[in-house]
Amino acid sequence: MSFEDDIAILAAAPLFRFFGPDALRLLAFASERRDLADDEILFRAGDPADGAYIVLTGTIRLAPRVAGAAPVEAGPAALIGQHALFAGGTRPSEARAAGPAAVMRMAPLLMRRLILEFPEAGAAMRDALAGDLADLSDGLARIGTRFAAP
Repeated sequence: MSFEDDIAILAAAPLFRFFGPDALRLLAFASERRDLADDEILFRAGDPADGAYIVLTGTIRLAPRVAGAAPVEAGPAALIGQHALFAGGTRPSEARAAGPAAVMRMAPLLMRRLILEFPEAGAAMRDALAGDLADLSDGLARIGTRFAAP
């Protein structure tokens, strides 16, 4: 995979759609690439959430957080651990390769640098994340009213 391929995958990720070519080049250049073999663990539940991963090739399978639920599969351009770009914590579940895969790890410090160097894109990203959070909150409120009904 070429550097330009990495940039194209970053551009396809919803969170990074606000950044232009210069920002995406910086992100691709400053991120760490990791190749994974089939069934190799990317991280375990409880590990420190020290950055996010974007899937470059292959599939990463995330273990369900709830017993009995199906695992979630993330393919190219999927962002795993988005929350870790903005806040610390621990990984809520395990992630492992479902076949050969490649990922790119982005550190929170790099995300802060991008936001500082490209403030318009950072503001657009903040607004989109705020909209997503508002939608989630509204959905939870609707569910709450259903449970509260007699």
